[in-house]
Amino acid sequence: MTETSTLAESYTEMTELLLPNDTNNLGRALGGAVLHWMDIAGAISGMRFANTQVVTASMDHVDFISPIDLGEVAVVQAYVFNTGRSSIDVKVDVRAEDPREGEERKTTASYFTFVALDDDGNPTAVPDLTCPSEEEEALREEAIEGRREQFESLVERMGD
Repeated sequence: MTETSTLAESYTEMTELLLPNDTNNLGRALGGAVLHWMDIAGAISGMRFANTQVVTASMDHVDFISPIDLGEVAVVQAYVFNTGRSSIDVKVDVRAEDPREGEERKTTASYFTFVALDDDGNPTAVPDLTCPSEEEEALREEAIEGRREQFESLVERMGD
């Protein structure tokens, strides 16, 4: 295992064309399909970062901001923004692109935590995260702040 890995090394982007099998009766993406894509992109990001198998430990609150319509392209972006001993925190964002019009919009966002596993399926140590560029550090800070705000909002809602 390498001792450090960068945010850029974990960066993952997947694209999916929204087809009828992944839509509801309104011709929009099923939430479960979107969550599936997010989980896969997050896991790939975690595996790229840790150079080992990872499993999903948790998914934070998910915001479905805008629908993805039949025929649009879903772009799923993921990157590691924080680590623990064996855990990896991944920011996952989804946007929709209309390939005919060239328009795009943010549709979904969440934070995932994965646990790295060794060859025997036991939790294993992960590299330390480094952000050698200003762009990587800005993405990391944005994710940390966004997760903090999401957590504070949840605490506030639960207090009502």
